[in-house]
Amino acid sequence: MNFKKTTILLSALALLAGTARAEEAAAAKPEHQLTGNISLNTDYRFRGISQTWKLPALQGGFDYSHASGLYLGTWASNVSGNSYNNGAGLELDLYGGWKFSLSQDLTLDLGALAYGYPGAKLNSAPGVATNEKYTNVDVYAAVSAGAFSAKLSYAATDYFGLNSTTAGYAYFSSLPARGASKGSTYLDLNYNLDLGNGATLGLHAGHVSVRHYGELSYSDYKLSLAKEMAGLTWTGALVGTDAKRDYYQGGNAAGQNAKRLGKAGVVISVGKTF
Repeated sequence: MNFKKTTILLSALALLAGTARAEEAAAAKPEHQLTGNISLNTDYRFRGISQTWKLPALQGGFDYSHASGLYLGTWASNVSGNSYNNGAGLELDLYGGWKFSLSQDLTLDLGALAYGYPGAKLNSAPGVATNEKYTNVDVYAAVSAGAFSAKLSYAATDYFGLNSTTAGYAYFSSLPARGASKGSTYLDLNYNLDLGNGATLGLHAGHVSVRHYGELSYSDYKLSLAKEMAGLTWTGALVGTDAKRDYYQGGNAAGQNAKRLGKAGVVISVGKTF
């Protein structure tokens, strides 16, 4: 057999082997997949800010994914009426997107996420509700490479209902009316290091930029350690922000006992995925 024929034969065998591996990988991944998750937490921190007045939170959700990379999901948590007025104390999120590989080590995720708070409406004066809801819709783009990921979220609506009508009472201290806050952003950076034996060290840094209301912009951080034990994931995290205390506080229904919602603290959680 001459060199040319040998080269052609080897190329054909390599192509067949690659095709076989691709088919095996496709066969290993189900076309449709549905998973669920539930957790109990000592606090619910969203972008570093407590959503439960620094009280416990029960959270859970469901995720559907397709082999093509398309996905849909929903997630819920209790929240505090001291932060979300006139509502049922519930956050209900809906999201969807498309995740796909750009290269062997680089993945791109494009999607949208809607935050909803059933029944909750912002006030225009103490005890006077408006028709403005806390609902927020983000569109996002995320990239991940190995243990590192970065995500940029862009508010396609007013940032959790903040606008000229609600600026006076949306936060602990009154804000001047400067129009819509649509176009606010959040940059989310994460590094998760596998320590072995079911343990993971997580590092997070983020920055909120609120359009037209710069005094609300801030950075947040989180250092976490998660461990798989007894079929559950146990996590301890140090969470904090540099958010201005004049705005990121919350009092009870009588406006008393204000708590700094962005102050550094430890959050413990236990959860399970099924």
